[in-house]
Amino acid sequence: MTVFKTYCKVLTKCKWPILLYTVILIFFSAFNTQNNDTSTMFSATRPKIHIINLDENSDVSKHFITYLNDHSDIIDFDSEEAVSDALFYHKISCVITIPKNFGEDFYQGKDVHIDIKSTKDYQGSLIEMMLERYVKVATAYVSIFDDHHDLFQAIDQTLATEVETSIASSLDSDSLNKAALYFNFSNYCLVAGCVFVICMILTSFKSDHIRKRTIISSLNYKKYNRQLLLSNGVFTFVLWLFYIVLSILLVGNAMFTLHGLLYMLNSFVFAFCSLCLAFLIANLVKNKEAINGIVNVLALGSSFLCGAFVPMEMLPEGVLKAAHVLPSYWFIKNNETLKTLETLNTDTLQPIFINMLVIFAFSCLFIIISNIIAKKKRKIN
Repeated sequence: MTVFKTYCKVLTKCKWPILLYTVILIFFSAFNTQNNDTSTMFSATRPKIHIINLDENSDVSKHFITYLNDHSDIIDFDSEEAVSDALFYHKISCVITIPKNFGEDFYQGKDVHIDIKSTKDYQGSLIEMMLERYVKVATAYVSIFDDHHDLFQAIDQTLATEVETSIASSLDSDSLNKAALYFNFSNYCLVAGCVFVICMILTSFKSDHIRKRTIISSLNYKKYNRQLLLSNGVFTFVLWLFYIVLSILLVGNAMFTLHGLLYMLNSFVFAFCSLCLAFLIANLVKNKEAINGIVNVLALGSSFLCGAFVPMEMLPEGVLKAAHVLPSYWFIKNNETLKTLETLNTDTLQPIFINMLVIFAFSCLFIIISNIIAKKKRKIN
């Protein structure tokens, strides 16, 4: 108990950094969850497009332009350079070029192709789908109708058909998105909190006067290490538990579902990994002044590289591949996967538990390296 009491005394001196990380977690989690638009409502928009018609005398090209005009805003420009600039700056969503002999090839049953340059955003993709739909419907009817008026009337009736869609899902996507955002950001707080506090405390215990007093005391060295390890474990567990209570307050009832329990389990495995990482760094570093720099590099670096601050889908593929060597990647990947799982069974949960095993493997690796370093230092001393 002597070691634990001393540990608690040193821990009280580190309360301000822990409080700071907690405030940062609350602020950014609340901000992100409030500004995260997870609405499932969809409303159609009218994209802005530019059309270059090289087959002006064809009635089918005119009908096609009329169809596009009903579903988009056609913008005209004075020069080709102006068109390129408008597409580059997303003032228009796409440029459609109707080739020469388009109508002649169409009526002869040949494969017709309409060139399109798109911004590749959702509006550009919408126009591409409209174009593809028109061509498929028109080529299907051209061999049936000899009269062009009847042909265009049939095309219009088919394209005007709308299908009513509804989203039948029991998944509370709004709450799960909030949970994913919260736990993704907790990566920074768990790594920073564990590494900073544990390294500061262990370096304090390794100071010369404390180490010498421990050596001459009647306290067994193994018992001393056991108590120190247990104290760090208790601190990590309390810190994790505090962040779980905070998640319940910020996310709500979703934390009491099976999804919420998996989020908690995933964060617990990662908290243990952070504890092992802190032990490794504590065995490597003796200078307290260097700890702040190490914390910033590890916590901020892993958060930026693995998707805690920037969503994974927005990160370059090369960055994500490099992030595989960090346990934070597997922790955040689990968070992102859980928010999309509607059914939880053996098959869907297998990748989640595999990622947890990867995090645990990192923990074991950190422990092994820590023991090797500790043995070498004891031999040197």
